[in-house]
Amino acid sequence: MQHKNSEKASATVFLQNIPPEAQVTTIEYEGPRFAIYTKNPRFFIENSFIISDMVSSLKKRIVIRADKSIRKSEAETKEIILSKLPKDVSVDRFIFDKVLGEVFIELKDIHKIYSTIGEQNQEIFSLTGWRPKFRKASAIKSEGLEQVYYALQSDWSNRERILKEVGEYIFRPKIYDKIEVVVSFLGGFQEVGRSCVYVKTNESNILIDCGINPGTKNPIDAYPRLDMYLKNLEELDAVIISHAHLDHCGFLPVLFKYGYDGPVYCSEPTLYLMSLLLSDFIKVSSSENAAQLFDARDLRDMIQHCIPLPYGSVTDISPDTKLILNNAGHILGSASVHLHFGEGVYNLVYTGDFKFEKTQLLEAAQYGFPRVETLIIESTYGSKDDIMPPREEVEKYFVNTINRTLSNGGKVLIPVPAVGRAQEI
Repeated sequence: MQHKNSEKASATVFLQNIPPEAQVTTIEYEGPRFAIYTKNPRFFIENSFIISDMVSSLKKRIVIRADKSIRKSEAETKEIILSKLPKDVSVDRFIFDKVLGEVFIELKDIHKIYSTIGEQNQEIFSLTGWRPKFRKASAIKSEGLEQVYYALQSDWSNRERILKEVGEYIFRPKIYDKIEVVVSFLGGFQEVGRSCVYVKTNESNILIDCGINPGTKNPIDAYPRLDMYLKNLEELDAVIISHAHLDHCGFLPVLFKYGYDGPVYCSEPTLYLMSLLLSDFIKVSSSENAAQLFDARDLRDMIQHCIPLPYGSVTDISPDTKLILNNAGHILGSASVHLHFGEGVYNLVYTGDFKFEKTQLLEAAQYGFPRVETLIIESTYGSKDDIMPPREEVEKYFVNTINRTLSNGGKVLIPVPAVGRAQEI
């Protein structure tokens, strides 16, 4: 995928109008966005309109990175960050991402810097060359977080290669002027489990979800029917994961086991939660002496290819396709998938699993799509007889039942799925 690239050339021309004191050294692909490297980060902090103008002109995502030559050492960076934080703020740990030039700072009492976090970010970036990301330290060690952090810090040269090649593909010149979209269903339709949708255009081959059906032992019914449409996994350009339940992501590491080398787009919470559940799947399979679909190496490879996206952000994922993830209200990080083909020529929305009602933990699903030509909607409770009683009524009945059972000396067992329902309970 080595191309003379028109978008990158346009960005280079635009940068010629930036004053020399900006000290821009290079422009690199960083997956679905451009990374502009500079030896003077403060210039862009003080002249933020320059990047705003570039984004408006190019209609592309752009991020400013400090040139690697001016980044402080990790030890120096830690000292500078600690000196900028209030004395009563406790830092749990630092995690450095050498590929993106970012440092995760986990704080036990992050609420103490909420009011100044924007200023802190800019000051630390200017002084150290590392872009800080403050996070609340977890009270309980999270295996999902640890796996992602380990993958970020191991084999960083491979991650650089992945992001560069993804960018080269996304921003290559289009081959075809006409937009044609074909949607095929490889699992999860007229059944529960192994959700998988194959979207093909003149320029792109995209999978939305890649799950398993844990309720069957028959392989032909357990996994997506990729064999029906893909001759080999190298044809695949991108995978989008709506949320972390295994019926939507459980087969994903298998793609990497057998040769897929492209990006996986999902929300950031989905990345961590998906990593945890897939790791647990490996352990359970091993304890039951079941056939191993994939191992820890495949999972680590998958994590290194993941590109987390925020809700509502328009992101190029192929030469003719843009992606927006919106909150689906189902579980933490769940998202509906909104694909734009061409310059607004055609719009497809895949809801994934969603919930329109606000719950104890999550906001209701977002659904204000300006225009949609094709809607693929979850219908687990879509029957005309599936009329749910009001939430307040159900919660009251639930609490009364528990209290009545306990007052009678009984015990209460509540069998619910481990992710989503359990936290809500």
